[in-house]
Amino acid sequence: MKYAKFYAFALAIILIDQAVKLWVHDNMVMGTSGEILVFGDWFKLHYTLNPGMAFGLQIGSKVFLTVFRLISTIAITWYIAHLINTKAPIGFVWCMAAILGGAIGNVVDSTFYGIWLDNAQYMENPPFFYPLFYGQVVDMFYLDIWKGHLPENIPLIGGDYYAFWPIFNVADSAIFLGVATILVKQKTFLVIENPTLTTPTKEA
Repeated sequence: MKYAKFYAFALAIILIDQAVKLWVHDNMVMGTSGEILVFGDWFKLHYTLNPGMAFGLQIGSKVFLTVFRLISTIAITWYIAHLINTKAPIGFVWCMAAILGGAIGNVVDSTFYGIWLDNAQYMENPPFFYPLFYGQVVDMFYLDIWKGHLPENIPLIGGDYYAFWPIFNVADSAIFLGVATILVKQKTFLVIENPTLTTPTKEA
């Protein structure tokens, strides 16, 4: 039972993440024409597909990313149990549970959405297991922070057009918040005590 609440928290994140993604898939039109304004023009729902990692990053091949996610979720699942058994700070364990839930949420997409939602990227000569492991992640939360041309006098990047507008999902948010909290609280979460170090005593 000492593990249950943390894995239940991760499961809740997975279920919420999948429910939101499936709702978006069933009820929204992909792209700009289907946008739903939430707070002005800066925060909206925008249905898009992400073939890569969190916030649209792409590193390596699709199968590599999916396998990497699967291995990572197994490692994090074990690590949470290890943290509990070694009586790690409770806040650190909650953060790792949030990261686990987010990681599995996106693993479901990349592993099965190519089959369930038929959203795998087109391939001319796909492997025999295609579209398994070739699903694209559903993203929907759109922060339209800024877009435009940077001033010419800025070195290297001046004069070019840039758009700062992350599009993400519930799973990405859980991972980001978990990692950010660990970074902010690292002095509390990651302090390693060495019981062998003792204060020297003065001999008589």
